[in-house]
Amino acid sequence: MLLPHRSRSSAPVGPAGAEVLRIVSAPGTPVFLTVHADGRRRYGYWQPFDADTGRGSCYVALSTADCDALHSAGRITLGEAVVDPTRTTYRVRPARTPAVPARTQALPARTPAVPARTVPHRARVA
Repeated sequence: MLLPHRSRSSAPVGPAGAEVLRIVSAPGTPVFLTVHADGRRRYGYWQPFDADTGRGSCYVALSTADCDALHSAGRITLGEAVVDPTRTTYRVRPARTPAVPARTQALPARTPAVPARTVPHRARVA
């Protein structure tokens, strides 16, 4: 069962939640939620091999409690379900931030531009 989605919370997230948000927000790292037929939930992503560190090329699970808390707070959203006989998979994405409201106040009237320095006109000599 999925958690109900709430509006985005401005509550701060802890270090683990911030790390999950960083991973979910990375454009090259697709994160998925898999809900198995028995109700078990698992958030995770594929970590590509990093030649510099010699690590990676494996599936990495994320903390279900941290991810569920971020989803409940409206910080991450779930995409369309892909249903298999034994599981349902959702793409996890960061929640979009609301657009900044347009200014409602009138801007002050602009004053005409004044040159910083006036140079006297020189006559041409032919």
